[in-house]
Amino acid sequence: MDLFDRAASVEAEARAPLAERMRPRTLEEYIGQEHLTGAGRLLRKAIELDQVPSMIFWGPPGTGKTTLARIIARATGAHFEAVSAVLSGVKDLREAVAAAEERWKMNRKRSILFVDEIHRFNKAQQDALLPHVEKGTLTLLGATTENPSFEVNAALLSRMRVLTLRGLEEEELRSLLRRAIADPRGLDGKVTVDDDALAFLAMIAAGDARKALTALEVAAKYGGEHVDRHGAEEAVQQRTLLYDKGGEEHFNVISAFIKSMRGSDPDGAVYWLARMIEAGEDPRFIVRRMVIFASEDVGNADPMGLQVAIAALQAVELMGFPEGTLPLTQAVTYLAMAPKSNTALTTYAKAREAVAKHGPLPVPMHLRNAPTKLMKSLGYGGGYQYPHDFEGHFVVESYLPEGLRGEKFFEPGTNGEEKQHRSRIDEIRAARKPKEPGEDG
Repeated sequence: MDLFDRAASVEAEARAPLAERMRPRTLEEYIGQEHLTGAGRLLRKAIELDQVPSMIFWGPPGTGKTTLARIIARATGAHFEAVSAVLSGVKDLREAVAAAEERWKMNRKRSILFVDEIHRFNKAQQDALLPHVEKGTLTLLGATTENPSFEVNAALLSRMRVLTLRGLEEEELRSLLRRAIADPRGLDGKVTVDDDALAFLAMIAAGDARKALTALEVAAKYGGEHVDRHGAEEAVQQRTLLYDKGGEEHFNVISAFIKSMRGSDPDGAVYWLARMIEAGEDPRFIVRRMVIFASEDVGNADPMGLQVAIAALQAVELMGFPEGTLPLTQAVTYLAMAPKSNTALTTYAKAREAVAKHGPLPVPMHLRNAPTKLMKSLGYGGGYQYPHDFEGHFVVESYLPEGLRGEKFFEPGTNGEEKQHRSRIDEIRAARKPKEPGEDG
């Protein structure tokens, strides 16, 4: 690294978020997870003996999973390579493995491959890592917020240790915040924070160190040299609006995504799709919304819409990311351009209203099941006409309870294939309509 590169690096570090600047570099700086890092505990002993196995860190956000991986690499002198399961594919993994092999061959330097959100790797991606974990080509460290027993394939899981991290206690978070206020890497003592403001920030962070530090940074930015309880509360509100994936902006973006597809605008729909993916949204959440949309807003105007959405779900599970963006984009543009109908929504709403209004009306006798002689003798199933015994596989019959005869719940639209449904249901209802006196038949 030359002088200019070093200067640029220092400048970039100074501009980094507070949570990144305050990331612990050694176990001594690390706060929390004493059950793993305390004296004589498994992880500390493994680091001290330089015998770190491949491991998965399982715990809530902001509990130090990535930090532990970096501390391990620094303490053991290993090369640290980080990839995101959201953005990386099998090609990226192969390149990382090849580089690790070359590093060992040329310099006898070991490598740690850290996979963030490892639960998002599909089976093929996880299988690609398996032989290299077995051979010891590299040490694999994964981080996940999901139960590894369900999300990581059994063959890979059996070759790794699972270490469970817990959310930080409020006192631990307060210690973290005090350090950030005083440390030259942090606020360097230029800001004072009241004890009740610290207590509030620690409480509202709910065990998440990153959330606590980000709220402190916002409070210091907008509150000036002194932060009281009110300033801390304002900072938390700012944090929710600007950063929280579960906050208002999250729902605004998914709303814009759905409304763009509903409005037949593939450009808008793909833009909002990209916003969600690049922000790290769970792709399963996105595809679930698309499956719902395919029934709620497309429906039988284009029955293929639901199949396309389901296929996208399966493809994303199979491919992972970044390749999974392709079937997602294909499905989103298809649904945006498909003819629209909300008949599934309105039809069920009408039927549900009837159920609520009339209660459990008795099933007509001719529609009841009659598995025994006694039930047949009581008239169960009596008079039922089997449609396949009649011309056109259709019979004039009533299938609604007595109190609802003649009700119409299903009203097809005129878009796409629903035109055919409208024509067909009109024929059927005309045939079932009671004849007026004097009419033929």
